[in-house]
Amino acid sequence: MAAFRTLDDADVKNKRVLVRVDLNVPMQDGKVSDATRIERVKPTITELADKGARIILLAHFGRPKGAPDAKYSLKPITETAAGIFGRPVAFVEDCIGEVAEASANAIQGGDILLFENTRFHKGEEKNDPDFAKALAASGDIFVNDAFSAAHRAHASTEGLAHILPAYAGRTLQAELDALEKGLGSPEKPVVAIVGGAKVSTKIDLLQNLVTRVDALVIGGGMANTFLAAQGVDVGKSLCEHDLADTAKTILAAAEKAGCAIVLPTDAVVAREFKANAANEVVAIDAVPANAMILDVGPDTVKAVNQWIDKAKTLVWNGPLGAFEIAPFDKATVAAAQHAAERTKAADLVSIAGGGDTVSALNHAGVEDAFTYVSTAGGAFLEWMEGKDLPGVQVLKQA
Repeated sequence: MAAFRTLDDADVKNKRVLVRVDLNVPMQDGKVSDATRIERVKPTITELADKGARIILLAHFGRPKGAPDAKYSLKPITETAAGIFGRPVAFVEDCIGEVAEASANAIQGGDILLFENTRFHKGEEKNDPDFAKALAASGDIFVNDAFSAAHRAHASTEGLAHILPAYAGRTLQAELDALEKGLGSPEKPVVAIVGGAKVSTKIDLLQNLVTRVDALVIGGGMANTFLAAQGVDVGKSLCEHDLADTAKTILAAAEKAGCAIVLPTDAVVAREFKANAANEVVAIDAVPANAMILDVGPDTVKAVNQWIDKAKTLVWNGPLGAFEIAPFDKATVAAAQHAAERTKAADLVSIAGGGDTVSALNHAGVEDAFTYVSTAGGAFLEWMEGKDLPGVQVLKQA
């Protein structure tokens, strides 16, 4: 991986620093209900403030379709951000124009402004050069600390970096360092666990991984598609039968690349999809016609954990079963806790990401025990698919 310009390379004292952050946080009754993403950018904000930078935060919130919309305003986030940063955060009603520029010019070193939602302007998502110039008018330096938006070539993630000196913030830097350890130049053997409902959403991911890892564990609903492609009757389980040929192509590519594919050998099945439904463990070739697979069975968990034991690097995206409802969370929890133990013992580098994955690791009580857990859903997936991320590429050292 090429080196990236970071804050180590930047002189920020008394400079107006436009910092792209991810403040797209869940809200409930007008209040932030999960501040994880705000907490993630605190190291960058603190460092810049301590170095005397004049900080202007740029962010999007929701999908306002290129026009102002009160329900997508960033203003309600200001109070929570100030509490986390331990400093006042002033709000500005727009992100471009005379008021924005005057506000940026008026603040002192260590002060923080939060500009209104960049997506209130159509030029943001179109990466319009004139809109990027209008944003740049309020800054001397650009710092991107929003990996979760780095897969989008938008004005505030990519366009600004062509106008102002551009650097990776500490959160983005940590993410890139972790991803490099995961798939860029990992310690081998590398094992990937990929779960979730559908193969159709992760075709590119699977095709990339089989060429990069030593073993690929496939769980969740998507495993059923692979099993069915091999002639296994999966009963009433979620299954994309129309993707049988795709599954066979991925299996053939794995064989050619020397990547072991680990599919369920037993399963937990039930007749209805609800918490604590009557269930049983069956061999994978003995799924009753009127039942559905809702989790992998104990023999499969044992096999997964044996692969985790062999691995030096683990990359995880997606649960092994319907972890949201008991008792179909058992396999995901058991494997996650085993990976956490190996990580704590310094025997494993464990990198995880994706919305359901973060929820599953939280549910298993191990999110803090993994080497790195990415909160960047789409960007993490595109990175795992082997795609270049525009917001990252533009920060590479010349």
